[in-house]
Amino acid sequence: MSRIGRQPVNIPQGVKVLVEGATVRAEGPKGKLMQAVPVGLTAKLENNQILISRSGDDRKVRALHGLARALVANMVTGVKDGFERKLEIVGIGYRAQVQGRAIQLALGYSHPIIFPLPEGVTVEIDRQVSITLRGADKAVLGQTAAKLRALREPDPYKGKGIRYSGEVVRRKVGKKAGAGAK
Repeated sequence: MSRIGRQPVNIPQGVKVLVEGATVRAEGPKGKLMQAVPVGLTAKLENNQILISRSGDDRKVRALHGLARALVANMVTGVKDGFERKLEIVGIGYRAQVQGRAIQLALGYSHPIIFPLPEGVTVEIDRQVSITLRGADKAVLGQTAAKLRALREPDPYKGKGIRYSGEVVRRKVGKKAGAGAK
């Protein structure tokens, strides 16, 4: 049995969970989320805990067991506390500002980029170079952060671009001036 899959998901105070067939719904202070349980797995509610169990020992079902439990646990954590992802903008003239439900970015292109935020994701920008994304759905939050970073990935030569907070960008040495020229 999966080591992660067999652990029950504890339901914290202030979170309501409903199991309807192959769907688990959670509602808390940060919002409402739902997660489908894959075929071959069942979700049960017992003593303020969610148990994910599998019917067979098929290889595909075994692979999905731990994943389904982790997705349900992330959903419960998300509606209770929410998740946060920080990005930093590095580069002269590179900046961001909030524009309604979108972010306007100046990233060295000939035009500003308007990045619309998905439903359930909020943004906070500090000093025009630090972006903090918050939301209840961990997958949507991570995908949004990845799309933002992809607009101008960190350059290995100068280090300019959008990077995750704490990300170490591996730097390369550029061409040496006059090396080999005669």
